[in-house]
Amino acid sequence: METVTILVDVQNVYYTCRSAYQRNFDYNKFWAKTTKNRKVVKAIAYAIDSGDEKQKQFQNILRAIGFEVKLKPYIQRSDGSAKGDWDVGITLDGIEYADQSDTVVLVSGDGDFDLLAQKLITKHKCRVEVYGVPKLTAIALINSASQFYPIESDLLLN
Repeated sequence: METVTILVDVQNVYYTCRSAYQRNFDYNKFWAKTTKNRKVVKAIAYAIDSGDEKQKQFQNILRAIGFEVKLKPYIQRSDGSAKGDWDVGITLDGIEYADQSDTVVLVSGDGDFDLLAQKLITKHKCRVEVYGVPKLTAIALINSASQFYPIESDLLLN
């Protein structure tokens, strides 16, 4: 059976789906699609923790689906900007689990991950499937992936 590691950039998928479709990503449909006939090695959802009760409920839903939820605190800078990205954590986990996986699934449109996709394919000899909102996913990431799956209405909540 094919093995798969799933890495979800929660903030990226939330904002790109909201921006493009004014709808939310359907994690249950995504899980069913991406795990069908596959053994899950690891599934991690990377999120920002603001302490909000609704957010905690969402994180519990992710855990119930099968994700490990990794949280970073939301940091508001004095200049009004905010910090809270998981690029390095996602990259490190991608490399760590690649040798145990036939496929790494990355849910993000962030072009910074094109180097990760290239490294996983060339050095670790695994497939990289990228799920992203088409018009908001970096071309470099799409081109680096073994396969790109567009997030469209079939992967959105009604």
